[in-house]
Amino acid sequence: MSARRWIKVIALPAIALIIGLGVLAGCGSDSGSSSSDTTASGGGGGKLTIVGYSVAREVYGQIVPAFQATPAGKGVSFEQSYAASGEQSRAVAAGLSADIVAFSLEPDITRLVDAGLVDADWNAGADKGFVSNSVVVFVTRKGNPKGIKTWTDLTKPGVEVITPNPFTSGAAQWNILAGYGAESNVGKDEAAGLSYIDALFKNVPVQPASGREALQVFEAGKGDVLLSYENDAIAAQKAGSDIDYTVPDATILIQNPVAVVNTTKNPQSAQAFLDFLHSDAGQKIYGDNGYRPTNAAVAKEFNFPTPSGLFTVDDLGGWGTVKKEFFDPDNGKVTKIFEGQGIATSK
Repeated sequence: MSARRWIKVIALPAIALIIGLGVLAGCGSDSGSSSSDTTASGGGGGKLTIVGYSVAREVYGQIVPAFQATPAGKGVSFEQSYAASGEQSRAVAAGLSADIVAFSLEPDITRLVDAGLVDADWNAGADKGFVSNSVVVFVTRKGNPKGIKTWTDLTKPGVEVITPNPFTSGAAQWNILAGYGAESNVGKDEAAGLSYIDALFKNVPVQPASGREALQVFEAGKGDVLLSYENDAIAAQKAGSDIDYTVPDATILIQNPVAVVNTTKNPQSAQAFLDFLHSDAGQKIYGDNGYRPTNAAVAKEFNFPTPSGLFTVDDLGGWGTVKKEFFDPDNGKVTKIFEGQGIATSK
């Protein structure tokens, strides 16, 4: 394991207060996660615990009661826990109770397959286990005062970029792969892509633990641009945040997986909930919350832009290759870049 190093941090009281409040809020969690909330309803259908990535809290806050209003969901109660995707996956692998896992990226499910907690055929369906899509976007101050439109703009002198830590956050890994793919001609020029990532992180003053914490840091006033999920930018705008966002011409398709944990005591209810996520009703809730539905028929109801240079993680070799080559904590390419800049590769 690589030696622990300090992340570059600029101390801001407002940021510390926000993140501190988030930590304190998590201290009362029954599940032991760093951030949680609980929704209860009836008892006839048993209880399901959702362990998810931080950004998904709001959409599941709408999906859960919609499911409970269906015949299959009647009497089912829920406990919900949200934090950085990688942290949540490792916590479940280490024993955190879960019935449904909803993560930012596929390798966080794969970890649980390897641990024997999720069946190997979890992604055998038509949607390959994904319940929602998104893309990486540039979130800026209202009016985009620094004119951030391209990936190259992020490496200009005087531009501060906020993005989470890729060794805790799935959102951060999507952000890095988006920039790498855009600047490497989707992996055809590896040297150019890695040089870009090196230049990008010289403009990153702080790396929060999760995508949600990164948004909070940006809303507190730090940074000129935030790399984020499109759905999180849309949600922030709807909530009244004074921001704009740009979908770059070249960006990556984010695919968010959900699976049933095979140790659940309520497998019938858990499967019914998973089926609801893939249903037209569930998919419409995702779309209404800024996610791109994986259901093609429902997706047609929404007017999401299609970037001309949209690519997928499979275009970069797939997660099996990418996870090892880029994010291995000892020898990954991003690890080496971070070590060269004195940035932490673990917490």
